Amino acid sequence: MTLTPSGYEDTFARDHLPPADLWPVLEFTTPELQYPDRLNAAVELIDRAVERFGADRPALRTPAGETWTYGELQARTHQVARVLTGELGLRSGNRVLLRAPNNPWTVATWLGVLKAGGIPVTTFAALRAREIAPLVERTRPVLALVDHRYADDVVAAAPDLALVPVGGPTADDLVARAARQSTDDPGAVATAADDVALFCPTSGSTGVPKVTTHFHRDLLSIDHTFGRHVLQLRPDDVVACSAPFAFTFGLGMLVVFPLRAGACALLTEAATPLELAEIVAREGVTVLATAPTAYRRILGAGRIGDLAGLRVAVSAGEHLPVQTWEHVRDELGLEIIDGIGGTEFLHIYLSAPVGEIHPGTTGRAVPGFRATVLGPDGEELPPGEPGRLAVIGPVGCRYLDDARQAAYVCNGWNVTGDTFVRDAEGYFTYQTRTDNMIVSAGYNIGGPEVEAALDEHPDVAESAVVAAPDAERGSVVCAFVVLQPGVTADDDTARRLQDHVKQTLAPYKYPRLIRFIDALPRNTSGKLQHFQLRRTIEEEAPV
Repeated sequence: MTLTPSGYEDTFARDHLPPADLWPVLEFTTPELQYPDRLNAAVELIDRAVERFGADRPALRTPAGETWTYGELQARTHQVARVLTGELGLRSGNRVLLRAPNNPWTVATWLGVLKAGGIPVTTFAALRAREIAPLVERTRPVLALVDHRYADDVVAAAPDLALVPVGGPTADDLVARAARQSTDDPGAVATAADDVALFCPTSGSTGVPKVTTHFHRDLLSIDHTFGRHVLQLRPDDVVACSAPFAFTFGLGMLVVFPLRAGACALLTEAATPLELAEIVAREGVTVLATAPTAYRRILGAGRIGDLAGLRVAVSAGEHLPVQTWEHVRDELGLEIIDGIGGTEFLHIYLSAPVGEIHPGTTGRAVPGFRATVLGPDGEELPPGEPGRLAVIGPVGCRYLDDARQAAYVCNGWNVTGDTFVRDAEGYFTYQTRTDNMIVSAGYNIGGPEVEAALDEHPDVAESAVVAAPDAERGSVVCAFVVLQPGVTADDDTARRLQDHVKQTLAPYKYPRLIRFIDALPRNTSGKLQHFQLRRTIEEEAPV
């Protein structure tokens, strides 16, 4: 594919895109998906929103009672952009590491980086230093904008990286710096529509991060596909989502889609499923997006009535059981919109709108995308035959300088790592993952990185990690551990190992189940046989 001339001074992003012959096919098949050569996503998201919906409409709220209007969000976006270019010396095309929970200043910071021509590198606030370090090495940011409560791990991971705290008490804090700036529009960098706007790390099954690249036009494409044709927000909607912005599901649901529709996002930094249900009821939320795990927990606690005010419910991140879908429908008359997406696509590409949902299926290709099922040799399979899900649309996989690009793209198709069956009407039903990724409560967890963390503990001789089925989370991390001689295999040891993983990796990755065994299964060449451990779990599962 031929790219248009870049608007960036720093050419790092383009220089490290995959070779053109390894790209998936990109298609722009609807009128909405036609874009001009020059496009800055921040202008389209906040400036156009103020023009269309007015400066006084609420844009962002928090459960603590804080409200930002569209005009206030625009003004603070301008101030952040001025700090970046005027005080911090940001050049267009530079990367900026972002690490913060979901709050209004995170949105303004993200938009300000885009407007100033920077490329945000979004990271989970829960990541630890050892997980941040390879991302810094891969993306080479010139600056980190970090919530002051989450700065220590960034300092430990990249002590030489310039860091500006956000939301803290010091004079060099981004919020304090922004307050000293004019709210006038500083002017957006004239980025190309196909300039890289975003680096998003994905959870790799090997523990080595893959970094997805997304263009300025991609941020509009997800609204012109799933947003417009399935979600269909209204200006009077209040939207809540349990996912953080670094999880692109959350970025779409809480930033892109509401701003494009004139709606209001309710931002929560952290909430359990039951706390989320309470917030939905108390704050008048009309659209909720979360993982199936949350819906199951809310149902199990008898709190489904808290969701009675919802107009739309969205589920993604893992398979939605038909029993959960039917239970919510029977209790509330609410049809949950299921969907599957991926960091490589920025958001959802298979789904179905209310009124067209077939319970038990994930849905069909969202307008703007097409999907199929591939056999082992890359051939398209007929309806009813299980195979690898493959997708083509206006966005697709372009890993940052990564040999694994060749494994993800097959004959122009994005091959997602999921096994599906397609029916004669074009609806797709999920079967399983085709790799060793553990999907737990909507989070992708690479087994090898958990093994590496466990193996560093002095009590552990070796370990192996697989998924175990779980009624609430879909699956959980299960670790089989061989202990060092003299270490007691008891609950106290298990808790020590769990705490060690929580301190080493993002806490959601810790093994909720630990089984102590004398030796791990290996073949004659010494290769660890994870399938034997999975078989052990399957044999123990209740019939």
